[in-house]
Amino acid sequence: MWGLVLCCMAGVKNYSGALAVRFFLGVFEAAVTPGFALFTSQVIFPRPRILPGLISADQQWYTKKEQGTRIGIWFSFNGWAQIFGGLLAYGIAKGVRLHGSTIAPWKIVFLATGLLTMAVGTLFLLVMPDNQLNARWLSPLDRKLAIVRVRINQQGIGNKHFKGYQFKEALLDPLTWAFAFYSLTADIPNGGITNFFSQLIVSFGYTAEESLLYGTPGGAIEVVTLIACGYLGDRYGHRLLISSSGLILSILGMLLIVALPLSNNVGRLIGYYLTQASPTVFVALLSLIATNVAGYTKKTTVAAIYLIGYCAGNIIG
Repeated sequence: MWGLVLCCMAGVKNYSGALAVRFFLGVFEAAVTPGFALFTSQVIFPRPRILPGLISADQQWYTKKEQGTRIGIWFSFNGWAQIFGGLLAYGIAKGVRLHGSTIAPWKIVFLATGLLTMAVGTLFLLVMPDNQLNARWLSPLDRKLAIVRVRINQQGIGNKHFKGYQFKEALLDPLTWAFAFYSLTADIPNGGITNFFSQLIVSFGYTAEESLLYGTPGGAIEVVTLIACGYLGDRYGHRLLISSSGLILSILGMLLIVALPLSNNVGRLIGYYLTQASPTVFVALLSLIATNVAGYTKKTTVAAIYLIGYCAGNIIG
């Protein structure tokens, strides 16, 4: 659905139409991050009829010590998207400049990325199982072992029904609002830099076409730092401490952008690249919510409030 709505952007003819399409893009995109977080760390519930003596872990594939790395990996695909999207947009812009086109280049970008999203989404729906017992690539024994290995998480036995006491507990937990406060404040600069990075690069003295190409290394920085911090955080048991290195890099990057002379285009561009390490702490906190918050209702409530803070911060930015 998100890919379909993205294709609709190519048909927008005025501001109100763009606003409506962008609204529905946000509606359908809103499920992506919490959905993958739950996929990584879903709570467990009994299913004795399927596997007597054991418990099934719907969508829970990883132990707590593995979840930080896995969340870092799937979140890093934001960086991969920046790399692929930048190269795609640059190729389309250059191709249209050299050979012309019957429709505007920006419409081609929306159609290409939208159709690709629909194709990948359909493939994911068909291939990805909802739990270990439906994993076609695992033998019957491996399916049982995949369930047994995550019992160490001990995140509680519950179900997906809404529980009022867990909802209330989430609202009264100070950590919930600490998570939300960080998400809100940390993503204020993210809203400006992420959405307007092309204009930022153009302000360094590069052309609009070059900005599409020169923005791709920023995605590579995000990929490397997220995966590295996720892996090292899981290995040494200090996710927040290790992920703080990403914030240090991003602060250094902002200092380079602000302090270097306006004539130093390369140095300021490197500064922009370093700012792309900033999501490391956001992802570390997301992984902590996934691994440390027990109870399906409480987990989803805390994650929702955390991501509302993320959205509000980006709007402000």
